Amino acid sequence: MDEQPNREHLRCGDDFLLIDKPLDWTSFDVVAKIRNTFKRSGQKCKVGHCGTLDPKATGLLILASGRKTKEIATLETLDKVYDGVIKLGVMTESHDTETAEYAQCSVEHLTDTEIRAAASALVGVHQQQPPMHSASWHNGKRLYEHARKGEVIKERKAKEIVIHRFTIDRIELPMIYFTLHVSKGAYIRVIAHDFGQALGVGGYLTVLRRVAIGSYLLSSARTVSEVIEDILQHSSTIDP
Repeated sequence: MDEQPNREHLRCGDDFLLIDKPLDWTSFDVVAKIRNTFKRSGQKCKVGHCGTLDPKATGLLILASGRKTKEIATLETLDKVYDGVIKLGVMTESHDTETAEYAQCSVEHLTDTEIRAAASALVGVHQQQPPMHSASWHNGKRLYEHARKGEVIKERKAKEIVIHRFTIDRIELPMIYFTLHVSKGAYIRVIAHDFGQALGVGGYLTVLRRVAIGSYLLSSARTVSEVIEDILQHSSTIDP
């Protein structure tokens, strides 16, 4: 099977680990699980991730172990590709499924042409503010910590992001199925919100799956359970 060679990558420091992150896990949850498994296998091993994936998102998360942690910065700069679903005609404070819906309205008047045009218009360079429900820092606290207290930080520092491609794959109103190719640091939740605003009906991200980071593909990733099983099963052949 083509998965067999990946077992060699479980030697601490030999390679990056491609993980299919489960829904509702934080990126750090995955890091902690893999780090603890290396420890159980007799290896003292540094483990870090190469780009955060939100808890409500699934898909490709790249971990670096041992000496490879020194190369994390080189992967964080890579473009990302996502598949997902946006629900139009309603919004949420977090721009995803973490918070309750509000401001429902009809989307029956929207045409396929208008929807695809709105997506095309968003392609290009943008100054994007991180959402309040995010792990970005402000005065020593994560923004989501402020959000959970009902605080809104208006002076959130915007950063430049690039939307290289925004493809509408399928329209089943109010659901819009899409593919996005973006630069590092882009919040897909914010793009979903901006897309809904551009159409005048609001919208939020209901499903998100990361399918590529640079040349690394989700099709080459394994589940957390599969990686854990291989680390433990082959621990006797892995040098500490």
